[in-house]
Amino acid sequence: MKPFVSSLLAAKVAPINRRFIVLGLAATATLAPALAHAEYPDKPIRLIVPFAPSGSTDLAARLIAEFAGRALGQSIIVDNRAGAGGSLGMEQVAKARPDGYTLGMATMSTHGSNVAAYGSRLKYDPLKDFAPISNVATVPSVLAVNVRTPYKSLADFIAAARKEPGKITFASPGTGSLGHANVEYFSSLARIELLHVPYKGSGMALNDAVAGQVEAITDNLPSALPHIQSGRLRALALLSDKRSPALPDVPTYAELGFPQMGNGGWFGVVAPAGTPASVVQKLNQAIHQAMKQPDFVKKMNEAGATLIPTTPAQFQTQIQQAVARYLEVAKVAKMEAE
Repeated sequence: MKPFVSSLLAAKVAPINRRFIVLGLAATATLAPALAHAEYPDKPIRLIVPFAPSGSTDLAARLIAEFAGRALGQSIIVDNRAGAGGSLGMEQVAKARPDGYTLGMATMSTHGSNVAAYGSRLKYDPLKDFAPISNVATVPSVLAVNVRTPYKSLADFIAAARKEPGKITFASPGTGSLGHANVEYFSSLARIELLHVPYKGSGMALNDAVAGQVEAITDNLPSALPHIQSGRLRALALLSDKRSPALPDVPTYAELGFPQMGNGGWFGVVAPAGTPASVVQKLNQAIHQAMKQPDFVKKMNEAGATLIPTTPAQFQTQIQQAVARYLEVAKVAKMEAE
């Protein structure tokens, strides 16, 4: 009886199972197109800033989060991941899923000077591991000293450094950062020796320069400008192709006899390599739309930055040029991260 009962049950159950399978397949087939065509973005986007809060890169990121988020109809959450001149945060971007939900603020540090400073120890390739979206702004950087120091000009600064090599301290946002690279390069050109004090971001470095814990700093103008205008820092030289309207009395490095120093830095938005082209293009359009908003323009202008929207291809070219430049700088300055 048992074999018969088993056969009977099997005969009754099997059709039911087949019917459920058919229904399940039909439901999956119906849902699949909807899932495949879910419009991007359908959840919040994370924007990694590879530096501590309060720097100029952070300022730009928060403006992008606000205004591009509106354009996309989705929240963009700024996530500060500081360390190693920006390379720690950018490594997270490089390793993230390439679906458009993790982005990063690339700078001339993360995609230029870090390559020179860290070499093979850098855990990402700035040319292969990212999908450039758009540059956002170019910014001058400024060499400034605490107002209580005796240095009234770049000539004073150089003379003092030559008199006592290694005594004058300078702060940077981190070893291998753009601030570090630029000062080391200037030191090699001026034939001076300074004492490098690295921090985990421009905000902390700037605070200690303002407080007098360190004597000098090279930082992006948007970050340093309020402290210069308030009289707590004294600007000695501007890294830019021309003087800034915000600091018309501060000469450029080129005017002071150091044209090799170049013309400042930039920052923009990248995604992990492999991010779909349609997503990259949608983000590019949203960022450009954000950059047209009056409040965005006003705040960046007040910070001393110049907006430079680009195509993804143009931004890729900028990154290639930055890598080439700082590989050359590293040879001259003998700069290497510890």
